[in-house]
Amino acid sequence: MILIRHGQSEFNLHFSATKVDPGIRDPKLTPLGHQQAEDAAATLAALPITRIIASPYTRALQTAAPFARRFGLPVTISPLVRERYKFVCDVGTPISTLQDAWPEQDFGDLEDHWWPAETETEAATLGRAADFHVEMAARSDHAETLVVTHWAFIMAMTGQTLNNGEWIVVEPNAGFAATIT
Repeated sequence: MILIRHGQSEFNLHFSATKVDPGIRDPKLTPLGHQQAEDAAATLAALPITRIIASPYTRALQTAAPFARRFGLPVTISPLVRERYKFVCDVGTPISTLQDAWPEQDFGDLEDHWWPAETETEAATLGRAADFHVEMAARSDHAETLVVTHWAFIMAMTGQTLNNGEWIVVEPNAGFAATIT
């Protein structure tokens, strides 16, 4: 499967400059973030992507949109691939509000308050990543699946840090990172 980190968000823009949480809940992509998403969709257009999974955060949904358009695919929304809940940007938007903003998306039976109530431990993030990896490795469409996700989830899955808009291929038998920093 291909894991892609969402494009630059308003949080990323401010946090990278100050290293201080700017207090932006569920931030949107910046113009650069939208361009990163469009560029990634264009670059990956030749791949046989048959499934798109995205985190319910706005920045992930916005990053998934160019892929959905280009490949003509629906986006499966999964909180399993969400960011580690640690900063204000990790406070999500209720599904009822997301459904109004994204009427073309099927949010299924997700609870309205789908993000954790408190900071997620490193062990919990690693556990989520392991559960997702096992689930995906068992699927026949593993190699054709694009997952629009976040820094900590990618770190837990691969042990690597990706910049906004970057992606990595994860093989079904790949191991996991031991820690998240």
